[in-house]
Amino acid sequence: MKVKQLSLFLENKPGTLSRPMQLLSKAKINILTLSVADAQHFGILRIIVRDWEKAKKLLEKNGCVVKVTDVTAIEVSDRPGGLADILLVLEKAGINLEYMYAFTLKRESKGMLVFRFDDPDSAIKVLQANSINVVDSIELFKRLEI
Repeated sequence: MKVKQLSLFLENKPGTLSRPMQLLSKAKINILTLSVADAQHFGILRIIVRDWEKAKKLLEKNGCVVKVTDVTAIEVSDRPGGLADILLVLEKAGINLEYMYAFTLKRESKGMLVFRFDDPDSAIKVLQANSINVVDSIELFKRLEI
């Protein structure tokens, strides 16, 4: 039920985001979704790709600092309050959400968000117990085959 995410630590200066994008492009590795967060002197690029092991090796071989993290893909009703309902379930269970970002994927009035929890296994149990669809890698990648 968890999806592997690659986090790259990049210097906050022109051209540093382009370099890993070019490497992945040349290797024909497609980015399924991404997020960029910045700090004063560095940024964190978070990406999800199908073959994360190949991408990690390629990026590290070319001098990138890469960390692998487990994240959770969750279906969210695309309506006012869809996300609020999920966050309330997590809050009531005392589950800490570290960050989240969205896929551009939308199907049957549902969007897909990526969540990073401090305890993903507990979060998945709580979400499933509340009939919230947690999507595994296989299902996620099938949905992205359009």
